[in-house]
Amino acid sequence: MARKAKSTPIQKILLKVRPAWIERVGFELARGMEVRAGFEEQLARFFDLLEQSVTTGDPGWMDSILLDWAKSSTETDLEEGLYHVSFLINRMIALTIQVANETLTKQQALDLLAAIVPVYTYGLGVVARYEMETRVAHISSEMERVQKQMERVDRSKSAFISVAAHELKTPLTLIEGYAAMMEDLAQAGTGPNIGSLLGGINTGINRLRTIVDDMIDVSMIDNDLLQLNFQPIQIGQILEALQNDVAPIVQSRRLTLEIQEFDGSRQWIYVDSLRITQAFRNVIHNAIKYTPDSGRIAISGRTLPGFIEVTVSDTGIGISPENQAVIFDKFSQLGSVGLHSSGKTKFKGGGPGLGLPIARGILEAHGGSIWVESAGYDEEKCPGSTFHILVPARTESTDPKMAKLFDTLEKK
Repeated sequence: MARKAKSTPIQKILLKVRPAWIERVGFELARGMEVRAGFEEQLARFFDLLEQSVTTGDPGWMDSILLDWAKSSTETDLEEGLYHVSFLINRMIALTIQVANETLTKQQALDLLAAIVPVYTYGLGVVARYEMETRVAHISSEMERVQKQMERVDRSKSAFISVAAHELKTPLTLIEGYAAMMEDLAQAGTGPNIGSLLGGINTGINRLRTIVDDMIDVSMIDNDLLQLNFQPIQIGQILEALQNDVAPIVQSRRLTLEIQEFDGSRQWIYVDSLRITQAFRNVIHNAIKYTPDSGRIAISGRTLPGFIEVTVSDTGIGISPENQAVIFDKFSQLGSVGLHSSGKTKFKGGGPGLGLPIARGILEAHGGSIWVESAGYDEEKCPGSTFHILVPARTESTDPKMAKLFDTLEKK
């Protein structure tokens, strides 16, 4: 029968001090900080590994628990440069000295500290090195993220210049051409009907005004200056008005635009009707732009807790997964700007790439959101896209007059 190994003097000292150490360290370190479940069990494990390191002379036994604790640092700790585990080890050293002086003889306390301080010092080095490496890695990651963000800003600026050069040049060329024709007629002394020429100039001016208005809207959204005028309206009314508005475009391109009656479409809600109409118009125009002639666009929806969801689905060319978030960025355009059609509502028509970002800004200002689903991009198979629009179903107004009007409408 194997004989049980005798305990060494230092093991006896550790066994004697163990209960008081766990109680004191657990109490002191739990104060003023979030107490994690199993904290006392973790301290017991730490003490057992400390004892193993002392008896074997190998402080490497501490590595497992030290690294577990160090890896538990949160992202906030890293951002703020907090080194909780290093602090923990330092406090353990101080508390161990206190417990040793209170529970042991002077000689036992000296023997204990002589045995465990080197282990603590080793552990402090392991934790400090890991925390510093982790901190450096975090800072490097943050620098990389900032660098990428700066690159996106630079690309956005370049995109703005490219879009402005292309989009503003088209109406300016139109105005310049018609103006030159009118000048030639005036110099020749002829007096035909110049109504069509004036109409062409007016078309160019309107297109310029639309681009400028969109840029102003984007600036207001970016600077949180978008002011909303809440009024009671039904989403069904907005969609019907937009259907009539785009009817000539739909007809000219032999598209089918179907609006389905859905739960919530006739519910009176408070929104900024002009801005919400603008958001829906931008999404519908986007569907028209990227749906080939003779395609189909369907608008439906449903009610959700606190929201009305509207979906705009098309049989268009679709959007690749990597671009499904990009399309909501300012001046984002898929494909080369130079290859786009000059007409805004023609297939793959031109535009400054502001429609969807403005729609998102308007919806988020209301407390809603927008996202897109698509199986992918394919100009031959046309997998289509579905835009999901969440509009808060706000049924109360802070304006007493508006609230009274809302009550009247609900009774009808």
